[in-house]
Amino acid sequence: MTFQEQIQQGIPGQLPQPKPYETNINHAPKRKEILGEEEKKLALKNALRYFDPKFHPELIREFKKELDEFGRIYMYRFRPDYEMKARPISEYPGKSEQAKAIMLMIQNNLDYAVAQHPHELITYGGNGAVFSNWAQYLLTMKYLSEMTDEQTLVMYSGHPMGLFPSHKDAPRVVVTNGMMIPNYSKQDDWEKFNALGVTQYGQMTAGSYMYIGPQGIVHGTTITVLNAFRKIKKEPKGGLFVTSGLGGMSGAQPKAGNIAGCITVCAEVNPKITKIRHDQKWVNEIHENLDELVARVKKAQENKETVSLAYLGNVVEVWEKFDQENLRIDIGSDQTSLHNPWAGGYYPVGQSFEESNKMMAENPELFKEKVQETLRRHAAAINKHTEKGTYFFDYGNAFLLEASRAGADVMAENPTLGREFKFPSYVQDIMGPMCFDYGFGPFRWVCTSGKQEDLQKTDNIACAVLEEIQRNSPEEIQQQMKDNIQWIKGAQENKLVVGSQARILYADVEGRMKIAEAFNKAIKNDEIGPVVLGRDHHDVSGTDSPYRETSNIYDGSRFTADMAIHNVIGDSFRGATWVSIHNGGGVGWGEVINGGFGMLLDGSNDADRRLKSMLFWDVNNGISRRSWARNEGAIFAIKRAMEAEPKLKVTLPNFVDENLL
Repeated sequence: MTFQEQIQQGIPGQLPQPKPYETNINHAPKRKEILGEEEKKLALKNALRYFDPKFHPELIREFKKELDEFGRIYMYRFRPDYEMKARPISEYPGKSEQAKAIMLMIQNNLDYAVAQHPHELITYGGNGAVFSNWAQYLLTMKYLSEMTDEQTLVMYSGHPMGLFPSHKDAPRVVVTNGMMIPNYSKQDDWEKFNALGVTQYGQMTAGSYMYIGPQGIVHGTTITVLNAFRKIKKEPKGGLFVTSGLGGMSGAQPKAGNIAGCITVCAEVNPKITKIRHDQKWVNEIHENLDELVARVKKAQENKETVSLAYLGNVVEVWEKFDQENLRIDIGSDQTSLHNPWAGGYYPVGQSFEESNKMMAENPELFKEKVQETLRRHAAAINKHTEKGTYFFDYGNAFLLEASRAGADVMAENPTLGREFKFPSYVQDIMGPMCFDYGFGPFRWVCTSGKQEDLQKTDNIACAVLEEIQRNSPEEIQQQMKDNIQWIKGAQENKLVVGSQARILYADVEGRMKIAEAFNKAIKNDEIGPVVLGRDHHDVSGTDSPYRETSNIYDGSRFTADMAIHNVIGDSFRGATWVSIHNGGGVGWGEVINGGFGMLLDGSNDADRRLKSMLFWDVNNGISRRSWARNEGAIFAIKRAMEAEPKLKVTLPNFVDENLL
């Protein structure tokens, strides 16, 4: 069968041969035993409902074995034989160009070079899934190949519920992931209901098909590192940045450090992912000996090198060793997946990666104890460095939240609402006031032709648009404009592409709309092929997350999720090609609600109309909320937006005299 025929087939009418478990692939850790006997029967019934009853006697034994061995039913037998990668849009079967674009994006999320655990359909973060099992993937791709522009595919946490009649301006796909009743949104609830096969953790851009590899966070991380050095009034050259995590999103850190121009030390316990990042040239060197690492850092500091060093081991060892050696750390953070602390997101110090994985599955309570002990040690070591002048920030991975739950010394001496911890979130100090309040966030696009020259052309178009905008930009956003122009000019030489020909660029609403309009015109003129627009959920409006995206909201509303829900509703009727809303991305299940979109630009007048309507709302929705919270940058930005669009009328806050209070 051809690739197209396999897509159109969906779930095969005859059972494919079982597939061997490939040990050279980076696999998800075994999930803990959480289902009772009756629940295991229910999990099997739920899995088998995808298949003709004549196959049940054979499949039930196989699925039971997977459930016992891995804690989940992945249906490995049904993994496709074709190479998993984003192909040019013209190679996908179908009746709708929009549906073909979504197929392309799904396959990009599962590309072996992109996905963290590709055989378990997990893209990043240890549990950020595109689907829960391979039957869901096969059925979804079949539906997309059949869809017209007057149908909408409804996705229930990885399960394709079906195609429904709609209209050409409706989203082609509506995605929800993990949308639990609030009282059933604890960590063990995810373990249980995911094992039953009825919900999944879509992370942020994994379950919304918009992940573009570590590049997706490189730009934001570069801006964060640059501005962290600006906060301490030091040049990045020769400065030391210490952090951890080389997995999905965290893998961007050493590359971002190199672009910013500092010395980066990034610890990682997983040897496979460390090698992958080194092979991809996202990290310059790997070190396994702490004494050698110390000597290498001292040499880099003396020579003011720009270099990224991976330490294959636990980051706690790095913080403690650098303290003993009196090595000055200028800025520090952490990007392990602490939203997922008990299932592979964070590893205890003092034992091997293999020992930890065994304990995680066989003795989860002891594993939890060891993780919390490590968090206490981790925080204690950081405190020693901050007393010497290190600027430490929480990188939105729930480090401070989980450290506080472990009893670590991370709480502020005089806490105030929104400043409970002694260290800030990077959004509180950097991304919120400097970027999000002004509408700057992680705009993304993917060239569906798969041609490198198309990506180069879009980079040039975006750069020209930004340079034109900058000439008339107010002083308040000149630094942001300069940083973004510098980024896009260096994007090609920094070799950021992993998987599809994609790009990320921080832009405000004016930049996004004008860049998108210029792309659509270039497509219409046959200068480039169709382009998928999107963004990270980690943005101005997409995410309500009290310890990350909305941590610089101080009016008490940071624990509400109205903005994210409004965002996805508004995007869906303003012309998005697909929309998504998730529970749990970034900082953990039950800790955040986040939404995103995708939009195909095909050169048409319809695409031009939709992009103007949707992008204007997608950004200004969040600026409005931030301005109502009395954020001065957002008040400036929304007033500017109202001047540009007379039909926009936003309620502005009045300020109260503190003496009256």
